Amino acid sequence: MTSCLTVTVRLEGGGKVGAHASLFQVPGEYRSDRILAAVKQRIGVRAVRAVEVRGAVGAWHPSYFTTAIESYPEGEQVPLPTEPDPKGLARVVADELGVPAGKVTVEDLPDGDQTVN
Repeated sequence: MTSCLTVTVRLEGGGKVGAHASLFQVPGEYRSDRILAAVKQRIGVRAVRAVEVRGAVGAWHPSYFTTAIESYPEGEQVPLPTEPDPKGLARVVADELGVPAGKVTVEDLPDGDQTVN
């Protein structure tokens, strides 16, 4: 991951729901401010055991999950991360998915491949 994040939701029954969050909208895919709503919809009423956020944490401002970079009008300042904010990302992910913050972990894995077991 060079500028993206993955969100993996581990369900109590052993299933998983996952998403790839790109800083900029990929044609035909969700913007970053729509990713978590889509994940929450797919979780439905199933109980969540854990949520793992991995990738280029330092490239992401927590607000990108609520206001995509593309949604700012011309000339309006887009917030830029000044340092990695794993706690801020965890808080936003927990809030948007409606899960306790303690169930969300964030791991910085820039410039690399990921495997989810």
